[in-house]
Amino acid sequence: QVQLVESGGGLVQAGGSLRLSCAASGRTISTYTMAWFRQAPGKEREFVATISRSGGTTNYADSVKGRFTISRDNAKNTVYLQMNSLKAEDTAVYYCAARQFGMAVLPTYYDVWGQGTQVTVSS
Repeated sequence: QVQLVESGGGLVQAGGSLRLSCAASGRTISTYTMAWFRQAPGKEREFVATISRSGGTTNYADSVKGRFTISRDNAKNTVYLQMNSLKAEDTAVYYCAARQFGMAVLPTYYDVWGQGTQVTVSS
């Protein structure tokens, strides 16, 4: 089973940028669809972005399309989320997730999760 550890979160002003990383261990992520989700206080966990095993296909939530970019480096066993033009409503704990089947947007379809990294955007 693969293990996931997120990093790169922090406090940033609105309009700023952050790059999150998700480092995997235990198994290669090349056989996993990877995704980022987020959860704000009092809200359900929501889909942010997902990327296919090869990295050739990506899918984004409408709320982040054009601002966030998901990418992966299978050789480094790492997935990234570049977040630009951050808004206060992007404040949440961001989670990396993996599944051994095709791309999906519902968190219930992912069976491997990291511990999360806090992103706080001040307005």
